[in-house]
Amino acid sequence: MTIKVGDKIPSTKLKYKAADGVKDITTDELFGGKKVVLFALPGAFTPTCSAKHVPGFVQRAAEIKAKGVDTIACLSVNDAFVMGAWGKEQNADGKVMMLADGNGDFTKAVDLELDARANGLGIRSRRYAMVVENGVVKALNVEAPGAFEVSSAEAILKAL
Repeated sequence: MTIKVGDKIPSTKLKYKAADGVKDITTDELFGGKKVVLFALPGAFTPTCSAKHVPGFVQRAAEIKAKGVDTIACLSVNDAFVMGAWGKEQNADGKVMMLADGNGDFTKAVDLELDARANGLGIRSRRYAMVVENGVVKALNVEAPGAFEVSSAEAILKAL
């Protein structure tokens, strides 16, 4: 069943690329005792994700954090090396944490998978954004297939 407002974030492990290598972070560490904006997308270096989704959060990071958000995180079913390289290309350092859900464990746990096998992309994440406070979903904006409206940085600013 798809995660919804009021649900607790499931416990899983994600990865990110740090200066000294790939690191693990659990969802308990990421969300526990914090206010987090997590946005997810189908893939690194893909057109809408690279031209609109990530840039919006990078550009609006200060405004979002000014609303009491501790962390802004981008999640994709890619590996940590790809997410790290994409974050550098997007100038996300210090603004948006680039998280790898390489096996799709988190994406499966929240039931927001996207079957992109017809395009040769395998199973990916749907495009969405959520506000999480101390591990509990406070807002969840899931896009219709092919859309980019409710998960943008501007939409999340309104939700905050």
